[in-house]
Amino acid sequence: MEIRKRGLRKLASYWGISQDDVSAESCGGARGSLRVSEREDSGRDSQSWYRLSIPPLWPWQTVVIAAGLVLAVLTGLAHAWCVYSIHENLLWFSHLKEVEREISFRTECGLYYSYYKQMLRAPSIQQGLSELINDNATESKRTINLLRRMNIYQEVFLGVLYRILPIQAYLEPVYFYIYTVFSLQAVYVIALFITSWLLSGSWLAGALTGVWYILNRVDTTRVEFTISLRENWSLPFFALQIAAITCYLRPHLKPIQQKVVLWLMFLATLCFCLTWQFNQFILLVQALIIFTLDCLDLISTEQVTCLYLVQVSSLLSVWLLQFCNSMILGSLALSFIVAALFVKHFQRGLKTGGLAARLGKLLLHTVLVLALTFTINYLAKQALQLRSDEHIFKFIKSKFGLGPTRDFDASLYLCEEAFGLLPLDTFDRLAGTLLAYPYLVTLIVLLVMLALVTLANLCDSSVVGRPPKGRCEARPICMRADVAYNLLHTVFFGLLALGTMRMKYLWTGHMCAFAAYGVCGKELWSLCLNMIHCNTKTKLRLIRYTLPLVILCFLYYKFWPKLMTEVSELREFYDPDTVELMTWISSKTPKKAVFAGSMQLLAGIKLCTGRVLTNHPHYEDRALRERTKQVYQIYAQQSPEEVHGILHAAGADFVVMEDSICYERRHGRGCRLRDLLDLANGHIMDGPGDNDPDLVHATHPRFCESIKTDGPAYTALFTRVFQNKTFHVYKLKRGKKRAKSDREPVAMEDKTQ
Repeated sequence: MEIRKRGLRKLASYWGISQDDVSAESCGGARGSLRVSEREDSGRDSQSWYRLSIPPLWPWQTVVIAAGLVLAVLTGLAHAWCVYSIHENLLWFSHLKEVEREISFRTECGLYYSYYKQMLRAPSIQQGLSELINDNATESKRTINLLRRMNIYQEVFLGVLYRILPIQAYLEPVYFYIYTVFSLQAVYVIALFITSWLLSGSWLAGALTGVWYILNRVDTTRVEFTISLRENWSLPFFALQIAAITCYLRPHLKPIQQKVVLWLMFLATLCFCLTWQFNQFILLVQALIIFTLDCLDLISTEQVTCLYLVQVSSLLSVWLLQFCNSMILGSLALSFIVAALFVKHFQRGLKTGGLAARLGKLLLHTVLVLALTFTINYLAKQALQLRSDEHIFKFIKSKFGLGPTRDFDASLYLCEEAFGLLPLDTFDRLAGTLLAYPYLVTLIVLLVMLALVTLANLCDSSVVGRPPKGRCEARPICMRADVAYNLLHTVFFGLLALGTMRMKYLWTGHMCAFAAYGVCGKELWSLCLNMIHCNTKTKLRLIRYTLPLVILCFLYYKFWPKLMTEVSELREFYDPDTVELMTWISSKTPKKAVFAGSMQLLAGIKLCTGRVLTNHPHYEDRALRERTKQVYQIYAQQSPEEVHGILHAAGADFVVMEDSICYERRHGRGCRLRDLLDLANGHIMDGPGDNDPDLVHATHPRFCESIKTDGPAYTALFTRVFQNKTFHVYKLKRGKKRAKSDREPVAMEDKTQ
């Protein structure tokens, strides 16, 4: 009632009517009208009442919401334009030849894009799908279901969409692909905009979020040079899911609104899971956040159950779409959610009793859930005979010193900078755009508030069963459920990013939204103003609206010229050796020829030439990891007979060796690929330095170096057919019983000059 009175007084003031003339009885009148006492007039002896028609409240709210949504779209489009311009100018993409464009899809990006290209070149959509379901070109001597093994539904969808839309005449397939990815980045920024808007109640927070995200592009995204990476497809949907969760946890939602938001949350989670193979690990972290909120009594039991069920239903839907992929059923995320729901159902009275009793119950509850999680996960993996994801757990164990340090798969990850700790210069860059300071202040203040609210919840047994809204009305300090979720989200994913640099892209985008909430939110500024005893609505509004505008002006003044320079900087793609290799393979080798080599190079060969591979960068299969380790013996200290036998068993016709790997200098001793192979084989590493005492000297020289000497032992098994300054291609000799492809002539080219 009081809120409505204030609103009526504002509208009366707008129409030039004194606030004293507003009748208290008008609050009970019809909506959209105001009952006002008539002023005394000398020509009238008695008072009369009249009704003044005024604009209703809702059009103003509609205008504000519409303005915010328009600004959100403009901010998202600005980011999409920035990354597109940088991508174009970085490579001069529009002027490249087709083979050069395809080479620009480095490592696994090329592998994923090749399936989009395959869908377009298939005689029909049905045959294209059949070739993906029964693929025998990605891994030689094996037929695999790519839709089950890999997350490539996005390539299939785009391939089908491009074929059925009338756009072939004026839009090249590669541009349709990259425009879609860049459009998703706009969706990503819009989702972050909405999240900060929901948290703070002001779309100025959304604008600040978008600007921070764009200016911190080095730490928030890498889409401009890794277009096809799965994270660039999935993270926009993850941001949409976070926005949906934030909306779902807001108070005052009607039942129909909750259902709509839950469906949006499910669709966003489904798309996120369908487009990234690491979805199960991200959902596990999110499930831990929900579990923590439940234990701290910050969200209701109904909300906990609904959030869990959205995750479970999304995972099971992806399981069906990926032809019953066993990795999903054996995921820790699914095991944890089942365990949490099971224990929660049977452990009664968890939130009753005093502080000590409740702490003891929570500890027991946590232990039971974790124990049941690992039990369910172990039994599921044993029943499914699942070992495809063991390399992830090997990496985690080795990272914390709990596993063997010589494991080849784990070492491949540990030696890459992207899987190391987050560099400290990241915080210098974030502080330079004024992002780190409000983020840290907001984080610290809200963590203190969370501790106080949690302690109050645990001490007060009368809050059990009472909704969070009712508790806030009776306490001086409280925390909304949506704020609590986003606080724990940034804490959990922040810890993940600190431990593994590649995971920072899950954190830094949300960091922008969280910091913007701290700048524009009511709760923090109300707390600060209360501490200095000057909390008035006018001062609160002045700070909430002035400070973000000041920050935006500062960022525009300092970074706009730099951003324009970066966007307009022209560079050019230049990789003549790789172009020459791809051209030679396409023109001089049989179409069914099988190539062996490094994972990164073979992905490009698959895209540019369509030849069959022995191995590839999608590392989520145990048999493939074993084969990759065997093929990589070309860079180890092995005999020519041993290497020839390995390649022959993999079905290889040609092997491509790279000087950049054979004589690698990018990594230090112990992390070079040849060192990892030596350690896995029990051999002493090259160069000066210490070696473990159990290592022995190899009985053979390094294969990739010795084969270039053209010794009799090597020429008897291998024939050099191509070389330039970077690559050396050898054809395997198979003796008298040679395959048809071996009998076809292969021209020798030497381009070392």
